[in-house]
Amino acid sequence: MKKITILALHLSAGGTEKTIATLSNILVQKYEVEIISNYQIEEKPAFDIDERVKVRYLMPNLKPNAKEFKTALKKFQIIKVLKEGIRAIRILYLRRKLMIKAIKNLSCDIAISTRYIHNRLLGKYGDKNIIKIAQEHNNNGNERYIRKVVKSLKNIDYLMPVSKQLTQMYEKRLIDKKTKCLYIQHCLKDYTQKISSLTQKNIISAGRLSKEKGFLDLIDVFELVSKKNPDWHLNIAGDGEQKKAIIQKVKEKGLEDKITLLGFKKEEELRSLFLQSSIYVMTSFYESFGLSLIEAESFGIPILAFDSAEGPKEIIEDGKNGFLIPNRNKEEMANKINELIENKELRKKIGQTARQDSAKYKKEEVGKLWYDFIEEI
Repeated sequence: MKKITILALHLSAGGTEKTIATLSNILVQKYEVEIISNYQIEEKPAFDIDERVKVRYLMPNLKPNAKEFKTALKKFQIIKVLKEGIRAIRILYLRRKLMIKAIKNLSCDIAISTRYIHNRLLGKYGDKNIIKIAQEHNNNGNERYIRKVVKSLKNIDYLMPVSKQLTQMYEKRLIDKKTKCLYIQHCLKDYTQKISSLTQKNIISAGRLSKEKGFLDLIDVFELVSKKNPDWHLNIAGDGEQKKAIIQKVKEKGLEDKITLLGFKKEEELRSLFLQSSIYVMTSFYESFGLSLIEAESFGIPILAFDSAEGPKEIIEDGKNGFLIPNRNKEEMANKINELIENKELRKKIGQTARQDSAKYKKEEVGKLWYDFIEEI
């Protein structure tokens, strides 16, 4: 039986971490799987991981202190800034040192890095007989970041970007390098047998409450929707650094009774929310793929997103399983949402197509691609 080791930064809530959990659960069906994680942010991983997967934390008693450092800096607490700065240096030093040690001691057939900071270490310190794979989950279009990723691939056998578009872009960058570019699509952790009735007057969006997710724009969009359809409600599931700003904007717009910030929701809770929702909206500025979109459409829910994010363009076929809104046009997005609200037959038709489309993301389908790839290398 082949052994596969996955290198992670942490296993808390996040798209990369959800992908790690799902991939581990697929691979452990046929192989021995271990996850080596730098940090243990929470007592348990945010997403369910098969009990057969071995999880090892390198720094179980140390966590990143970026938040504490920024707070001290903002409050001009000089002594605390110095203390947190020294602590941060120690944490980063240990993060690198302990991961290098773990990589040097790897006894596996395949190692998968899920962060570019681990790519370099895996390529430099990993045994030459190990097949080395680097997954790339970031699609922010930042040229500096892209160059860092390319530079990190020395001695890496395969680069697996998160989307077709990202794969094509990196293929052009890697023409003169030994690293091969390979795309295997993301998949749904579970394929629900229950679908939404699309009768409840709820719109849903989910994700980390951070600037790049565009939730402040979502408030503007929903304000326009609410003027025409005041009996509809918006639920936002997630947590993050922009929470206060979002709450403040909701208050300024006078939408406290029509928008609910639910905080982070576990998978079972999120599934329940999808079943009670009739439209899913994403307003991200950039998105590597869009796991929440395929999750929503698996429940037969029409999905909408701005085309400023590359990921949704791979998932949404405009007018078929949802709508892609050009140029971050808030008025146009509000119009499409209102069209779905007011036309039940259209909502049902697009929801059915969304459900059909989601079948290609079943883990059984994606698992076959992984198994074939692993058996061939």
